[in-house]
Amino acid sequence: MNVKGVGIGFRRDISDFILSLEGKNKPSFVELAPENWMNIGGEWKKTLHQIAEKYPITCHGLSLSIGSPDEPDWEFLKQIKKFIKETPVQLYSEHLSFSKCDNAHLYELLPIPFREDAVKHIVNRINQVQDFLEMQLVIENVSYYTPVAAEMKEEEFISQIVQESNCGLLLDINNVFVNSFNHKYNPKDFIASLPLDNVKYIHMAGHEQVAPDLIIDTHGQPIVNDVFELYNWTINYLKPVPVLLERDFNFEDKDQIMSEINQLKKISNLVWKKEYVA
Repeated sequence: MNVKGVGIGFRRDISDFILSLEGKNKPSFVELAPENWMNIGGEWKKTLHQIAEKYPITCHGLSLSIGSPDEPDWEFLKQIKKFIKETPVQLYSEHLSFSKCDNAHLYELLPIPFREDAVKHIVNRINQVQDFLEMQLVIENVSYYTPVAAEMKEEEFISQIVQESNCGLLLDINNVFVNSFNHKYNPKDFIASLPLDNVKYIHMAGHEQVAPDLIIDTHGQPIVNDVFELYNWTINYLKPVPVLLERDFNFEDKDQIMSEINQLKKISNLVWKKEYVA
């Protein structure tokens, strides 16, 4: 895998801006939501070709719904496989959640019950997807606001799935922080309990505190210092992996976005030193 360094989520609202970046300001890679770019034509198809020529590409999906009770959507997976090969995509990640049931799309990433039967179901689903795509799937720990019928700790749930399916782990540092605040646990203890050797990718993002005891994961705000600090602590226990700045809206302040990319590069290079090239 050639993707490394610090990348940014590629959104149509800032496509010209990202394509214009050069030199030290240029991110190391971009991440696409494949659902937004598959089967397109016209000017946006040309834009996709421009991006593929300029940057390594990763994909972070929205619709796989790995936790659904339904069979995998094989027609959707055929389109994903075609897109991955044609673009080409170097890493494909998805959410450890579900978003549809009985073919009803919920348009939300809902938490999966932390249970043994759910572990077995998801491991089987991941194996099916990996076999079909002929590549490793990388799954992300998600933010959630209430646990559902939990019978084990979240870190045990994630660890069993990753280890039994041999998938990769996308460690979303902000999601850990958000969950630790909302559910009142220590984020460093949580991260230390995960299979860190399986981490293939990191997400960093902003959030919004909407009440004294509630944080919402928004991907639209600047990264707070506590999340940067948690990132700095975490990567001391990881081998160098690609790191993505997630920003889904509020793109007006380009200088602020670039300062976050540069801060992630600075932290990464200090901790990982020569092994990491940002």
